[in-house]
Amino acid sequence: MSDSALRIKDVHAGYGETMVLEAVDLDVARGESISILGRNGVGKSTLLETVMGHTNLHRGAMFLGERDITREKVHLRVLAGLGYVPQEREVFPSLSVEENLLVAARNVPPDGHASAQTWSLSAVYDFFPQLHNRRSNRGNQLSGGEQQMLAIGRALMGNPGVLLMDEPSEGLAPVIVDELSAGLARLRDETGLTILLVEQNSRLALAFAERCIIMSRGRIIHDGPSKALRDDEAAMSRLLGVEGHHGE
Repeated sequence: MSDSALRIKDVHAGYGETMVLEAVDLDVARGESISILGRNGVGKSTLLETVMGHTNLHRGAMFLGERDITREKVHLRVLAGLGYVPQEREVFPSLSVEENLLVAARNVPPDGHASAQTWSLSAVYDFFPQLHNRRSNRGNQLSGGEQQMLAIGRALMGNPGVLLMDEPSEGLAPVIVDELSAGLARLRDETGLTILLVEQNSRLALAFAERCIIMSRGRIIHDGPSKALRDDEAAMSRLLGVEGHHGE
């Protein structure tokens, strides 16, 4: 069995005929966490959406473990073990917290692409006690932080092996960001999940993952240890200061 949880090979993708990603290669090991940084509009969100099957793939291939998901429908990728927390959270406003979670529940797939932990309603409530306290509230009655917990919990109910998270700290107050950061660290350390985190908050991103990639103009321009960037502010500023011309 390959040690790769996710492989992206020479991917060119975008929206319609508009190319956003160009020649993207990425190999993510099982259980590894990677943070993805870059200025607005360089293709970070598009990378996650391409893995999920939400964009037009012009060239390249993608593998979830040994499974070729390059042309698979979105729902089949989810069944194969992909989880996605979108930037806009997209909780169902008229459903209760519990209904939002249950609608995403599925059994562990037989091909072994789930994480080491099996997620159920009780497991999500144990992980996010605040969701249990608010389980009868509708999605539109939650704070931004609670909606983010719900979006993460909903993705976990699908028992993914690979979790894609897009800007989870966006719009949250600093104290809530600190709580979120602690929750992400628990996900990383306790669940066996492979996690790709797109994040504008460089402090959170570099603290979360040992490996960081930086994107510019639809390409990966840096792939290396997060510690090196934490210790070299000049390099960090230089890499993040490269202008991008494509849409996110």
